[in-house]
Amino acid sequence: MTTAVGVAVAVLAAAGCAALLPASSGRMADARTGSAPALRVGLVAGAAVLVTGWVSRTPTVMALAAVLAVTALGGRRLWRAARARRTAAATADRVLETCAALAAELGSGRSAGAALDRVTADWPALAPVAEAHRVGADVPAAWRALATTPGAGDLRVVGAAWQVAHRTGEGLADTLRRVADGLRADAATRRVVSGELASARATARLVAALPLLALTMGNGAGGDPWGFLLGHPVGLACLAAGLGLGLAGLAWIEALAREVDR
Repeated sequence: MTTAVGVAVAVLAAAGCAALLPASSGRMADARTGSAPALRVGLVAGAAVLVTGWVSRTPTVMALAAVLAVTALGGRRLWRAARARRTAAATADRVLETCAALAAELGSGRSAGAALDRVTADWPALAPVAEAHRVGADVPAAWRALATTPGAGDLRVVGAAWQVAHRTGEGLADTLRRVADGLRADAATRRVVSGELASARATARLVAALPLLALTMGNGAGGDPWGFLLGHPVGLACLAAGLGLGLAGLAWIEALAREVDR
């Protein structure tokens, strides 16, 4: 039992140590392929399994190490998805703030270039748009290119408004003000939807954590559920199935939530 618990802690710690590895090259590769961080964690977890198996030379311990390593990978993937969702939501808020700020700057009499420079100082991600305006390039195209960033899809509307205002001669400030009003209404709808989805996510996490409570109660009642799960082949199979179903349930809830968000 002590060996099994030690192996469990060691494998989970080794899988988690991937986050401590140099991340600069990983982030650059992730921007291009999206696979470098997952590969890094997979290599660390796989190495932990191999080292554990070589040290223990026990099939049960090797199986436990493999189950925990795969669980660590699945948990990290869910965590990264949640972090990406929060980042996209923050970006969407910045888009609304930027559109409202542009409308206010233009409405106060500033030129388009000065207004872009002002909002770029608050949100440096807009630098390509400001540069496109400065050199006389296609500004709507720059807005559309920036809209490919997760959470910034509404910038396509800003780019379209910019293009329509310049083609028709309509005031850009009024056009962006109407766009900001529309984005504000959409944001209010998204907040309502996010509130409803938050309860579903919280329920899913609670259900996933209930087996831990049951195991703790069983251990307090005089049984040895942890010893069975971590040290017996049938227990390991139950552990693998339980962890797999728990991760699958959380992933399913996230997939449904993404469909609703779309």
